[in-house]
Amino acid sequence: MTTDLHEGPLEAAPTIAKAKPTWREQRRIRRRRRVWFEEILAWVLVPVILFSCYWAVEMGLRALGTSTSAVFDGLHSILNAL
Repeated sequence: MTTDLHEGPLEAAPTIAKAKPTWREQRRIRRRRRVWFEEILAWVLVPVILFSCYWAVEMGLRALGTSTSAVFDGLHSILNAL
């Protein structure tokens, strides 16, 4: 039994070229990115919108010369009268 010895530089292993994603895979990647973007946007915009609504109500009541505590006290007295 003989062993073949290779003398000289070694050959590089053949590389496997990455195939271009199909249109379905591209669509899935775009959809996943869009979902992540919408999720991050929601985490930013929902608190901003809620704070803006609270601020608008406070400013509106202050412009009318009252406050939220006075409005709630009035509602509480109305509910107790029923």
